Amino acid sequence: MEKEKYYISTAIAYTSGKPHIGNTYEIVLADAIARFKRMKGFDVYFQTGTDEHGEKIELKAKDAGQTPQEFVDEKAAEIKRIWDIMNTSYDRFVRTTDPKHEKVVQHIFKYMFDKGDIYKGEYKGHYCTPCESFWTDSQLVDGKCPDCGRDVEEKCEEAYFFKLSKYQKQLEEYIESHPEFIQPVARKNEMINNFIKPGLQDLCVSRTSFTWGIPVDFDPKHVVYVWLDALTNYITNIGYDVDNCTDEFKYKWPADLHLIGKDIIRFHTIYWPCFLMSLDIPLPKQVFGHPWLIMSDGKMSKSKGNVIYADDLVEEFGVDAIRYYFLHEIPFASDGVFTKDLLIERINGDLANVLGNLVQRTISMGNKYFGGKISDKKIEESVDKEFIKSVRSLDARVTEKMDDLMISDAISEIFNLLRSSNKYIDDTTPWILAKDENLKDRLETVLYHLLESIRVSAVFLEPFMPDTSRLILSQLNTDCKDFDYNSSISYELGSPSPLFMRIDVSKE
Repeated sequence: MEKEKYYISTAIAYTSGKPHIGNTYEIVLADAIARFKRMKGFDVYFQTGTDEHGEKIELKAKDAGQTPQEFVDEKAAEIKRIWDIMNTSYDRFVRTTDPKHEKVVQHIFKYMFDKGDIYKGEYKGHYCTPCESFWTDSQLVDGKCPDCGRDVEEKCEEAYFFKLSKYQKQLEEYIESHPEFIQPVARKNEMINNFIKPGLQDLCVSRTSFTWGIPVDFDPKHVVYVWLDALTNYITNIGYDVDNCTDEFKYKWPADLHLIGKDIIRFHTIYWPCFLMSLDIPLPKQVFGHPWLIMSDGKMSKSKGNVIYADDLVEEFGVDAIRYYFLHEIPFASDGVFTKDLLIERINGDLANVLGNLVQRTISMGNKYFGGKISDKKIEESVDKEFIKSVRSLDARVTEKMDDLMISDAISEIFNLLRSSNKYIDDTTPWILAKDENLKDRLETVLYHLLESIRVSAVFLEPFMPDTSRLILSQLNTDCKDFDYNSSISYELGSPSPLFMRIDVSKE
């Protein structure tokens, strides 16, 4: 049976500096979704990468005494290193300085120009260099950039513009007829009411005041400006070209999910769809603007001195502990707060106690009472029925949450089963059953139920905590990855070892 394709992408990370944990959250979130879809039998294509052009890069490279290419090579390598540290399973890491991408962007620009969707004009406005955005008087907040709050400067230069206004009605109709296109719903309402309905302004798509960008080949004093270069990465890297699209593109496009931060949802749900309409190709099926991971004193910034990096946390606490925190502590549509106290609380409570202790206790009892060889003797009591039902229903509960992108809730479903497993131990008291030789088959049945709950939980933990999932299955000494309770396994258990060590809060 042919697999169903699933194309997921992150936004491409800007190569202006090292990504902090807020940036890293996105790649881990996308990885969990990609891994889950693979586990469910989809033919997944997972793309991430780096956005490498622009005035800000040119200025930072100059300050660093490097060429822009040297600067972005260094930063792209650092971003990729951190994505790899976080154990993310992307299929392609793309870069906008790739010659193939640059060539196709030039073709796209010329196609839109020939179609009449791009025209030459002059830009006068307020420019924010850090955000690489132009703003009108009415868009400024207290005379400053509405996105980052920094000072803006007056700029006037010749530029090419994309006719965003031409596609306003078509975009409105599309969003209204495809309610799933922008998620969460609050982001959709924000785009319609704050940006689309007040009227779309034509978009500046070239610059002449700097040179670090893709040259407009028929007018080389211009370079293609940020969004027409950056957003098109989603199609240029899978074989799109205006004259000759590859079979890869025809198979993979449209993307099933663009996963991006809520701060750039405007560009992905207004600019990007209008570009695609101009090219006469389908729109992505869904754009999800995820919330932020922030510090207790607000957004991370170097000026506040509250920036934390994922590789530092991994060195101290391990990769799966950090993945768990990122994925579990940030709700579907609300910002999540990072504190070390809460991280340690989650490691000690959820990971060491609920999960680790359950696995170690169960395997230890299996080895102690049965030499590690356990099968289902089917000596069941009423307490077992509800417990087995919760094991059997985990697949449906987790899948429902994942289909709705409720990642935190999906993890909670797994840990609810793990908590139920610990309660099942208390209810069945294996250590008392072990004292009566006549109850040996009942004891073995209880331990079998526990092993199956742990095995099924480990299978569903793989998208979120891949190393931990593998270690649990290794200790159970099974390669069975059935999603449902399986009564026919003959377990020959391995040796238990701690999955997570408790952290001494006083020392920390």
